[in-house]
Amino acid sequence: MDWQTIIFNFIGGLGIFLFGIKYMSDGLQKTAGDRMRSLLDRYTTNPVMGVIVGIVVTILIQSSSGTTVMAVGFVNAGLMTLRQAIGVIMGANIGTTVTAFIVGVDIDEYSLPIIAAGAILIFFIKNKKVQYIGQVIFGFGMLFLGLKTMGSGVKPLRELDVFVDFIAQFSDIPVLGVVVGAIFTMIVQSSSATIGVLQTMASEGLIDLKSSLPVLFGDNIGTTITAVLAAIGTTVAAKRVAAAHVVFNIIGTIIFVLALPLVAMAVGWVGELTDADVRMEIAYAHGMFNVSNTLIQLPFIALLALLVSKMIPGNKNELEFGAKYLDPRLLENPSVALGQAQHEIVRMGEIARASLIDAKQYFTTKDDKIKNLAIQKEEIINDLDKKTTEYLVQVQQNSLSEQESAKNSILMQTINDIERIGDHTENIVELAEFSFDNKVTFSDNALSELLEMIDIADKTIGDALKALENDDVKLAETVLENESKLDEMERIFRKRHIARLNQNLCNGTSGSVFLDMLSNLERMGDHSKNIAQYVIYGE
Repeated sequence: MDWQTIIFNFIGGLGIFLFGIKYMSDGLQKTAGDRMRSLLDRYTTNPVMGVIVGIVVTILIQSSSGTTVMAVGFVNAGLMTLRQAIGVIMGANIGTTVTAFIVGVDIDEYSLPIIAAGAILIFFIKNKKVQYIGQVIFGFGMLFLGLKTMGSGVKPLRELDVFVDFIAQFSDIPVLGVVVGAIFTMIVQSSSATIGVLQTMASEGLIDLKSSLPVLFGDNIGTTITAVLAAIGTTVAAKRVAAAHVVFNIIGTIIFVLALPLVAMAVGWVGELTDADVRMEIAYAHGMFNVSNTLIQLPFIALLALLVSKMIPGNKNELEFGAKYLDPRLLENPSVALGQAQHEIVRMGEIARASLIDAKQYFTTKDDKIKNLAIQKEEIINDLDKKTTEYLVQVQQNSLSEQESAKNSILMQTINDIERIGDHTENIVELAEFSFDNKVTFSDNALSELLEMIDIADKTIGDALKALENDDVKLAETVLENESKLDEMERIFRKRHIARLNQNLCNGTSGSVFLDMLSNLERMGDHSKNIAQYVIYGE
């Protein structure tokens, strides 16, 4: 037995297969553009819709990992709730079964002509959309070429008694098959690839249907590693999504392993009914597992969400994503709706203010966790900017009194000012990161001046928000005084820093970063002044 040929063909075939899946998936995503993200963002209003959208998106991009990673990202950004994301993940598990059905079709012999057809579209057609379609076709052909190459590699293993005996144990000890499937999928990070390998081994007579089922179930656990990796460094809510993906597949695996004889009987019956080969029977089993698992657990999404929330508890400082006060049912009462929008805008401003404190802490501690927290808050601010503006536009469509119309206009302008404060905070975080990466150092005086100005800017923003919330003209006038103080500090500190540069106490790079930070803080004062003037003058 030529082990080198076996290993090279198997590893090479697996590599070609993985490349084919990735290349085809990339082509599909380019063809679809941003519509997939739009589907997830707009049509996951409840868990059932989440399942449907998860199925559609995964079929279109041929990657359940891509769908689950997007779901984790959306929850992390506050654009989707945990329950909605669980529905999407369930749908993604169903959608990914399409790949197994594609592999189940026996067209290995036509892989090279398919690759040639794809290559022609990629290299000889200038239209981008046609090239993307060519990429899909090329990846499709590579997928089957990889299967064919793997098949030629594993075929000689039928003569190896040790290997045959080991595979036979999967029927006697299903847990062993589950572990093998999970580990292999974690390594290659693609359940489609491991199921493709399983189908190839079955078609070469290396494993029978019943022995392949535990491995198949384990593949579904192993594929959750992608979501787990995507959730590292994210919010508690995003970590819960990844945990829900793991728990969902573990529960399904336990159920199906316990019912293994019945599952094997059902799959065999469907195979006989459709006159399918073993590769297609494995595809049937994969589809049966994910569809049944979803139907079983869908009614218990709330319970699953509660379970993962207990597994990954939050904390008092946990960020609240999404709008909190914007109730569409109040739109018919413009006065109340405007009050709710004002609460949301004040909340948005407090998040911007908290982001500035994070930026200050990051600048003094170099803690990447704090930097990530500041960036997440900026994402929340941008999301609230969009949602609150849309809400106010809907309010404006009602018949408003002159006073209500004026307030609506003020709130619109305030949103813009707060969003800009968030942008300036993000600039400070980026400047701090630049200074760390480039080993920029500041004198003690420069650091002291920056921290002093950040504190004044923070107080100015806080007072402006309180003045807006309570319609406090006196406090708004204090904001104007502090804004003038920020302007004066910016002028004085700028002159002092230029003097330090002339004395070689600071270098040119640190000077540039320092002055940019002063400018961003001064602009925060300007936006706070705008909010205060809305309170004082009502315009």
